[in-house]
Amino acid sequence: MEEALDLNNPRFSYGSIDDRDILFLIKAVRKGIEFNKFLALTEKSPFTLNEWSGFLHISERTMQRYKREKKAFDPIHTEKILEVTLLYKHGVEVFGNKEKFNEWLDTINLAIGGIKPKELLDNTFGISLLKDELTRIEYGVLA
Repeated sequence: MEEALDLNNPRFSYGSIDDRDILFLIKAVRKGIEFNKFLALTEKSPFTLNEWSGFLHISERTMQRYKREKKAFDPIHTEKILEVTLLYKHGVEVFGNKEKFNEWLDTINLAIGGIKPKELLDNTFGISLLKDELTRIEYGVLA
């Protein structure tokens, strides 16, 4: 029998989501994140609901409906929420604190095409590019 996924589990808090626990992440994606849990995750991120709306390609009106109806996000949106959350956690680790990483996210970066890194959080390819850039920064390889 499959173990129930407990989204109230401490492993599911913003700072403790870990990309090494792949089976937990797969279960979370399949189940979907409820809007109230999404709000708890996003309150610890530097992104506004409007920015999250853009990352997820969901209108703010739809997000308000999710909130009102206490609806869970679809798997595709849940996956993106977790990807952005994991990237943010890794970025904070690489930069040493949230303030420095937030500044990096908001600063035009020539290495990624002369745009702000957070402009790439709306698709998987952009998130992958940012992961690669963070790895280069982490290991001191500057492009």
